[in-house]
Amino acid sequence: MTTTAPEQTLDLQRAAREHLWLHFTRMGAYEGADVPIIVRGDGCYLEDINGKRYLDALAGLFSVNIGSGYGEEMGEAAAAQMRELPFYTNWSYAHPRAIELASEVASLTPGDLNRLFFVSGGSEAVESAWKLARQYYSARGDQRARAIVTSLGDPPTRVDEARAAPTGGRRWKAISRNIAYHGTTMGALSINGIAAIRAPFEPLVPEVLHVRNTNRFHRPPEEPEEQFTKFLLDDLEETIEAGGPETICMVIMEPVQNAGGAFTPPEGYWRGVRELCDRYDILLCADEVITGFGRVGAWFGSERYDIRPDLMTIAKGLSSSYAAIGAVVASDRVMEPFMGDTSMYAHGITFGGHPVMSAIALKNIEIMKRDRIVENVADQQDTFRATLEQLLDLPIVGDVRGTGYFYAVELVKDKDTRESFDHEECETLLRDFLSPRLFERGLICRADDRGDPVVQISPPLIAGQEEFDQIVSILGDVLAEAWTRVRT
Repeated sequence: MTTTAPEQTLDLQRAAREHLWLHFTRMGAYEGADVPIIVRGDGCYLEDINGKRYLDALAGLFSVNIGSGYGEEMGEAAAAQMRELPFYTNWSYAHPRAIELASEVASLTPGDLNRLFFVSGGSEAVESAWKLARQYYSARGDQRARAIVTSLGDPPTRVDEARAAPTGGRRWKAISRNIAYHGTTMGALSINGIAAIRAPFEPLVPEVLHVRNTNRFHRPPEEPEEQFTKFLLDDLEETIEAGGPETICMVIMEPVQNAGGAFTPPEGYWRGVRELCDRYDILLCADEVITGFGRVGAWFGSERYDIRPDLMTIAKGLSSSYAAIGAVVASDRVMEPFMGDTSMYAHGITFGGHPVMSAIALKNIEIMKRDRIVENVADQQDTFRATLEQLLDLPIVGDVRGTGYFYAVELVKDKDTRESFDHEECETLLRDFLSPRLFERGLICRADDRGDPVVQISPPLIAGQEEFDQIVSILGDVLAEAWTRVRT
């Protein structure tokens, strides 16, 4: 009889190569090579199986907000919940930890974002938000007839038509931004603005329209900020008009876009996006899977930028990745059509709001409040930026951008013209040199070319000047070496 039970003493390297399928990883790279195996974490630092220490300047995946030093507290919270109630569902029932967590998060979210639908992570949250936006219009339409309102008998405009979709009318389209990343399940993947990760799985879920993102680095240097804002908002409105506003249910965007490298919004951008969504009666969803829970110096990016979304997606920082949990947070307006006697959001996740995961998330928020984690980011963010901007002295560094503890360093061939590296050059620079050399030097960050080549830096929110200096010292040395290799 054969068995797949593990050996008593497991060779982790061999088992990793033979059995573990790593995410977004070229598995062939580990044929005959060691898989990096991380075995321990403490604060901002990690340790591998060989005892080597690393500064985690990516906070796992933009997610270990409180750092890795709270395992004992988190473990006690998890164990207590295991003893009390290891699992029960939120399907027509409730349990105390999910209720408490929903109430706690609702007390932190801005505006009337008061209702939480729990899921297991960020992709599920985005998927669930799109489904909710789709169903919202039919649920609302079932409750009220809608009439075309025109002025002085003029023919109806596209705005009038959007506001007067027939009772029970269906909306299904979403709008997101170019190069934006929103997850990997089929709906979330469809929303992504990164063609390379969509292509292997096409045809995808219909129908997503993509608009320009807020990357200002490659715009004309003399362009005023208000002109850039107008350029972006005109593009969004033109896309809404071309796609048919009466068919669009959701605009989904991150407060600060991650993929492409920490694109912050220009002045007036979010105010304009909100106004367009109101004008065309489209739900606005803020994807706060990364930016939520302190990453940008406030509890939420929606608070910092006064976004006023109808929906919000959260995950990573909700538990600081000590547990697999996320949520869609809905406004009272979105919830209202689902409060009728027979109305139901026809969606569910087995582990959504899992009691143990919820207990860990509650403890995470308690720690963040007690130890003033969000305040630390607000207090330190200017110092962090100033330290990172030392890298601008290097000829290979074209831009340092971001906010809070959420930054990217864009790499260029020519600082004056802002010329970037081509695909083949990025392959050599990022994958063949930068990523392995940074890891060798004990710094974990992300060298990424989903847009223009950048190094993404997003440390735990407990980081201070010692970590800032270490990041810049190691990254500066490696980038200087990279420039020497580029020029030879």
